Amino acid sequence: MFFRSLIGAVLAGTAVSGFSVSNDPARKVTDRRSLFQDLAVLTTGGILSTVVEPAWASGGATAGKYTTIPIAKRRYYGRVQQAVHDFLLMGPDVVKGEPQAASIQFFFDPQGVVVVPAKKKDINGQCTKKDGDCRGKEIRDSRFNDMKASMYLLANAFRTDQQKPPDRLPTVKAAKAFFKEMNDMEKLVTKKGKVDSKQVAAVYVAALDILDQYLDLVELPPTDSGHYEQEFDTLVGESPRIT
Repeated sequence: MFFRSLIGAVLAGTAVSGFSVSNDPARKVTDRRSLFQDLAVLTTGGILSTVVEPAWASGGATAGKYTTIPIAKRRYYGRVQQAVHDFLLMGPDVVKGEPQAASIQFFFDPQGVVVVPAKKKDINGQCTKKDGDCRGKEIRDSRFNDMKASMYLLANAFRTDQQKPPDRLPTVKAAKAFFKEMNDMEKLVTKKGKVDSKQVAAVYVAALDILDQYLDLVELPPTDSGHYEQEFDTLVGESPRIT
């Protein structure tokens, strides 16, 4: 009973006897992350393992020796950050044991987001198609699939040796470990029939830990920093700065 009250308090920003919750947004993110970890311990019987070992961004990877890093940041930072934003939005519903919640279903919905906006196919303002329809068609996909693509492409740019295979890069290893956990979560929440909410929570927390390792490697703030409370522009940016 206390644990359920604690969940409600953390999500609502109120207090429970014996446990203090701050109303500060950044602090609430930290409290929420701690709650995920506590939940994972409960759902796994006190055993919580990660797929990859902790890794830290090296000086060589951030020295800017190759122009691929700033270019990749301009191209993919917005998409990766928005994906992290949407990933964290699932947290409260994961904790509440509601795998059918809108935030979770949206994340894996193959029609959820516009990946490529529609473009008109006219020539100098004149439509030359026989049917007279020069309206472009947008390409849609799930936030998760776009997250996988942008995370991988960003990860592959963080290299000091252009001859090194992608699978040997720490960034790519972390990205693939995250994908593995999230692929399992996708199968759990999109299958027909009853969903094991505790299993979903355990997979989500494992993915959260790996995601923090990845974000550190690609020079982005951690998930508990409060940075991802905002929405992000997913179009190609004008600079490699964190927005």
